[in-house]
Formats: sequence, C-alpha cells, structure tokens
Amino acid sequence: MTDQKAVKQVLIIEDDIEIANVVAVNLESNGIKTEQVHDGIFGLERSKSGKFDLIILDIMLPGLDGISICRRLREENINTPILMLTAKIDEIDLVLSLELGADDYMKKPFSMRELMARVGALIRRAGKPVGESDAETEEMLHFGDLVVDYAKHQVNVGDKVLNLTMKEFELLDLFARNPGRVFSRSDLLRAVWGYNFEGYEHTVNTHINRLRNKLETDPSKPKYLLTVWGLGYKFTQEADLL
Repeated sequence: MTDQKAVKQVLIIEDDIEIANVVAVNLESNGIKTEQVHDGIFGLERSKSGKFDLIILDIMLPGLDGISICRRLREENINTPILMLTAKIDEIDLVLSLELGADDYMKKPFSMRELMARVGALIRRAGKPVGESDAETEEMLHFGDLVVDYAKHQVNVGDKVLNLTMKEFELLDLFARNPGRVFSRSDLLRAVWGYNFEGYEHTVNTHINRLRNKLETDPSKPKYLLTVWGLGYKFTQEADLL
C-alpha cells in the first residue's frame, strides 16, 4: 500500500482546461495527486493552504494573473515551489516571475516529458522524500551563529529560523559549501537556475538582496554574504567571523 505521507500533491492553476487536464493525467500516472483551479483569485486562495508540494502557475489567468499570484505568495512568505507556464513571447514577464521568486518556467507549447522532468526536479530539491536518508542530507554546516541543517532543510541564525524559498536555500547552500570562493552572476545563474536562464543576471541581484534581508542583521553591512566589486559575490570564511 502506498504511504500517503509520501504522496506528493501539485496545484495546477491554468485556465485552459484541456492543458490542465493533460498535465493532471500525466502527473497522476506518475503517482502525484493533483488539484485544478481555473482562475487566479481562487488559485491564490488554494495556494495559501500549505498542502501542496508544487504549484504549476499560468501567467495569463482570469481574475488575477500569475505574476501577481507569485508576488503575493512570496510577500506572505509562502515558499511552495512555483513552475510558471506562459504562452507570451515577452521575456520581461519571465524575468519578472523569476525575480519575484518563481523557481522555473516553461513556454507553451511544451513537451510533456520535459514538464514531468522539471516537476520531478523541483519536488526533489524542495525537500527529500519521506524515508530517504543519505550522507548529504545528514550534514550540518556552521558559520558562527549560522547553521544550515540539511536533514531538516532548515537554516538558523542563532535562535531564528529563516523562511527561505527553494532558490534562496540553493544559493545559500552553494555559497556555504564554497566559503571564500567568488561567484560571478553568470556562475550563479548556471549553478542555481541552469542554462535556460542565461541573460537574466538581474534575477541574481534580486535573490541576493532578498537572501541578505533574511540572513543578515544589517543587510547594508553584510557579515555572511559579501559583494566582491566588479566580480560578483562570495560567502565569508569562518575564520573571518571570529
């Protein structure tokens, strides 16, 4: 019998019922439960429930567009991974979605096989499946008061638990595993967002600023996440915190 706790759930917010049905059928054939919503206002309401492992979100929706939904969720610190769908040609919508905290995007028409691969990758990265255990997920990294706990997929600064999005966690993970190494914006795009995001360097700036606001006591004078002018960013070395 399937362990119900291990069953993943995806919310599909898409006004094209035919597309939503096809996506749902493919997800459910892979053991993922789905719920469909066909307008933006109700989609935002359902997104806030906290029951979903991933939200597949169309940009063009009646009532409230997908970009506004993404913005509202991130402003309210709801960090469920978001995969944006768009039929629009305008790249600015994709860039804005990523800057607001969307985790990935696909342009219509899309390959269902690629969509399933993206969905699987986002769900895996958002948190290890129930019962999975490996050396990496048992690690804890310490930098002064900062603790990255991989078993809990949690970051603490002192007694404070940081509420990070998946991309913010991935950025911090990359920096914390490579203290002192300088990463350019292009390096970070390739490592965290992948080759599909080439040219979206401003997205990195936005996420760095958001991460600093959560991580640093004084974001204008960062202790952990440092700017290397003209080159990029680096994470502090533990000795520099003493």
